[in-house]
Amino acid sequence: MLKAFLRFCRALDRLTLVTCAAAALLLAIMVLVNVVLRYSFGWGSIKLQDLAAYAFAVFLITSLPVCLARGGHVRVEVFSERMPPGYMRAADAVALVLFLTPVFGLIIWAGWNDLVYVWGIREGSVTPGGLGGLYLVKTVLPAASGLMILQGLAAVLGPQENRDENGESAA
Repeated sequence: MLKAFLRFCRALDRLTLVTCAAAALLLAIMVLVNVVLRYSFGWGSIKLQDLAAYAFAVFLITSLPVCLARGGHVRVEVFSERMPPGYMRAADAVALVLFLTPVFGLIIWAGWNDLVYVWGIREGSVTPGGLGGLYLVKTVLPAASGLMILQGLAAVLGPQENRDENGESAA
């Protein structure tokens, strides 16, 4: 059961990584296109600007679970240097239970009614003439929050990575 859960989390991580990378690529392309069209041809598009903003939002939000799955989250290393090797794993487990799960669970819970509402009205851009589908972008936040919880659980329940004397991943 645990192996199946960890495989599921890895598959979700790969899907999230692809989504994050696609959003970053789309963002770069849209910014370039917007700049070239505006300053070379004197033409701009609200829809292209909205697409760049949507891509940025998706990129930023999906980068959090991608980073967590790779152990790239920020830690304060004041005490851990002098602690035994099992300390980091225990500290991660405590942080998951006391901070990560409640905070991201609260994001899901607090935003659920708003999400149901924006899906009900199929909310579009706040800019007149803008791109529709803002409700899809707003769905990414609770989805990424759920992914954060799952990736946190996978990090705590999964096998301990091999680390060198500096705490860096040996893989």
